[in-house]
Amino acid sequence: MKTTINLILFLIASTLHGQVGVMTEKPQAALDVNGDFNKKGKLFLDNDNILSPGKTGQVLVSRGPGVSPTWKALKVPDYEQYKYYLIFNDSFRDFNTASSNSGQGVSLGTATSPATISTDLVKGADITNLINNKGFKEITGLANPFVVNSSESKVYLQFETVVQQNNTTTLGSNQMYACGIFIDNKLQSARLNTLFTSTTAESTFLTHNQIGGASNLAKGQHTVRVACTRYTTDNNVVLGIGVPSTTAVNNLNNFMTQASLKVDVYEVPQNFTDIF
Repeated sequence: MKTTINLILFLIASTLHGQVGVMTEKPQAALDVNGDFNKKGKLFLDNDNILSPGKTGQVLVSRGPGVSPTWKALKVPDYEQYKYYLIFNDSFRDFNTASSNSGQGVSLGTATSPATISTDLVKGADITNLINNKGFKEITGLANPFVVNSSESKVYLQFETVVQQNNTTTLGSNQMYACGIFIDNKLQSARLNTLFTSTTAESTFLTHNQIGGASNLAKGQHTVRVACTRYTTDNNVVLGIGVPSTTAVNNLNNFMTQASLKVDVYEVPQNFTDIF
């Protein structure tokens, strides 16, 4: 009882000076508590003369010096440990809206030796070497960055385009080609395919679909790229990949042949620090 009376007298005396200190002789605010604070009942904030008790799940957030705090809902995803979540998702396309074919896809008028396929298309092959020495050409419009935030990740890649040969005046021949998807200039996915000719000269084409992936990339920014090459030698044939190979036949256009690339990054979130 005596302690209670002393506390009341102390609070009254402190109030006369405009500040109240509990367990401190030099209060720095209207109420300065040095120690544990046990609050029972509702807590209201006077925000712009409106008493606000807050809502379930909200926390107090500072609005800066001289301004009262306010209630805010934290937008924190509910992650479970050891489970993969889709963290990054984007798609890109290589499309030239102009009527000309320039600036879209790649045209392959020469071929590399088929004997080099087994050494070209290996995991980790460098894109610069393949471009400079193996006849690969890059679809530059598909080169884009993406970010990995966790050391446990899975990256899924999906590339789609149209491949056409310009056999409008001759029957041409079956054309073998390959496309690769690269991450940080290293080959992660390769697909070898053949575009078969027809019995008539009609500029044959096919839809090329390719899926690849990578696991546990280093944290940080990475770059994805796509490049293709041709392995069948036929000087009378040009391959268009992601672009029409000829304007002599109007069975394809830029919009129909455009290349696209989809990147999905799944991660196991690693920051589970408690908020409170």
